[in-house]
This record gives sequence, C-alpha cells and structure tokens, in this order.
Amino acid sequence: MSGFYEWDQRDHATQYLVFEENSGPRLSIDEVTLSNGELYTYVTNKAARGRKGSLVASIQGTRSKDIIEVLEKIPLQQRLEVEEVTLDMAANMKAAVKEVFPNVRMVTDRFHVAQLAHDAVQSVRIKYRWKELDRENKASKAARQAGEKYLPEQLVNGDTPRQLLARCRYALYKSENK
Repeated sequence: MSGFYEWDQRDHATQYLVFEENSGPRLSIDEVTLSNGELYTYVTNKAARGRKGSLVASIQGTRSKDIIEVLEKIPLQQRLEVEEVTLDMAANMKAAVKEVFPNVRMVTDRFHVAQLAHDAVQSVRIKYRWKELDRENKASKAARQAGEKYLPEQLVNGDTPRQLLARCRYALYKSENK
C-alpha cells in the first residue's frame, strides 16, 4: 500500500507515503528538515540499513496526530509485530509510537544520549571555569592591593587552571588512545 495525498477537514493536503511491506520488528522514527525548511517524519526499517526497502513511511510534519493517522494505515496485526522503535526524546514522537505500536519497546537513539552527556559536561566545565575566573580575579586584586605581582597557579603541564578549563573542552571528547 502506498498513498500520497489525502484531504482532511481543513481543506488542505497532508502528504504522506506508506510502504507497509517494508515494516519489520525494529524500526526508527525521526524528523528531518528539508532544504526549504519543510519538516517530515520518517519511519524506517533498521534491518534494511538505509538501502532499498528501508522506508516504511514519510509523513509531512511532526504532529503526533498526523503521524498516528498515517501509521494506522498499516494493518494492526503488522503493527503488533513491531518489537522496538528507536527515537529521539521528542514527546510528539513518543506519543505517536506509544499509540500506534502498543507492544513496542522504545529506545532513545545514542546520538541524543551522547548530546545530553556532552551538554551536561559542558555545563559543569563552564561552571568551574567561571568559579576559577572569579577566584583568579580576586587573587589578582588582592595582590595588586598588597603591591605585589600576581602569578597564577601553574599546573604540571604549564597551564593555569583557567587555561586548562578553557582547553579541556576538546580533550574531554577525544578517544582514549589520543
């Protein structure tokens, strides 16, 4: 079954494609922004590894209601056979998957998990860098008031803590062998 233009009550076309024959036990769902800013939701079969037969559905937009409406065109028996869906952390995708594939285990894709971890590490690094800047500024001001020259602490690698916290952003994400 494949369809493409369906009219709804608001008198405009909702564009979609459904290839139910490409469905399988392990799917992925994600949104994609095309070059002119149009948003589409794609459902793919992971077993096809991006090759021929991987597209299960392409749906214009990202609203849960629209995604559910299109994916329900796949027969229920076939939807019940889906065991796992990989998705990002968007609430609309989670709601659609939960509604359409009732027996499914949802898995957050590793890119989004890595992004969360990266953001958390960045946040902590920046917090410590600001603390170090404040500490260094206070120490510099105190040295000036005492008529002394301020010399920041030097680590064994020659960096000051402030320099290390500025540069370590890149070191934290290198592989162990580098």
